Amino acid sequence: MIVKTRQSGAETKEVFDPALGKSRGILRRAALAGKFAVSRRSPAPELAHCIAHYWTVSWDLRGHEPHVQETLPHPNIYLVFENDRLLIGGVSTSKFTRVLEGQSYAFGVKFRPGGFYPFLKSSARKLTNRILPANRIFGKDGDALEAELISSSNEKERVKATDTFFRLRAPEPDETIALACQLVERILEETDIKTVDDLAGRTGIGKRTLQRIFNEYVGINPKWVIRRYRLHELIERIDSGEQLDWPDLALELGYFDQAHLIHDFRAIVGHSPAQYQNLTGKES
Repeated sequence: MIVKTRQSGAETKEVFDPALGKSRGILRRAALAGKFAVSRRSPAPELAHCIAHYWTVSWDLRGHEPHVQETLPHPNIYLVFENDRLLIGGVSTSKFTRVLEGQSYAFGVKFRPGGFYPFLKSSARKLTNRILPANRIFGKDGDALEAELISSSNEKERVKATDTFFRLRAPEPDETIALACQLVERILEETDIKTVDDLAGRTGIGKRTLQRIFNEYVGINPKWVIRRYRLHELIERIDSGEQLDWPDLALELGYFDQAHLIHDFRAIVGHSPAQYQNLTGKES
């Protein structure tokens, strides 16, 4: 599926496999000019239990001012290739900010929640808020993949090389890893899960067990995942341009009141919801 949008003098093309849908968590500060392209591709079927998708972001801002792109990261671990370097990034608890300039691209692997655990062979919590060279995890094999990505001339070649790399190392399906992924997906899909107590009641899994599974396999606690996905939902609602009843919306998203929602949003995004609406031109 291909989606094209134009804001001011900027053009964005988003391409994604239909099963993946559009991306979430992007703070859509309008670009003034330039060309941007975003794609999301499915991995080989035998890797689907550990890899969510591959993604590529490319931009051409030659002759234009740099663009600041911000996102609210998901509860996932990433493998990212950019500027001829291959890096592993753990779950990031803060807003991610990247200045895009000139002409370039970034290619990445988004692992499913818990999906990187077999490669790390230790608690995913050790990677939280950290970025490491891929060879720290994969040794010389990581250097070899980095070299192959450097020599790749397009997205298709990068996806093929990465598919091959992980197909040779694909772990056997693991029940606990699958459970960790299912728990995170339930939080995303069942928006009435507002607290860890809600999740425990819905799944029949005790709070202590949930805490252990999330910290060990996902790299972050379940309360954080719930709050992050509710903020993603809020951003989607703002970006849609719909009229919002803020007191009711705060309760719907699991906040005690509107003031708590505004405080949480400002602490993470850097702006109040109203200020963010002004930045995106989505005033309601």
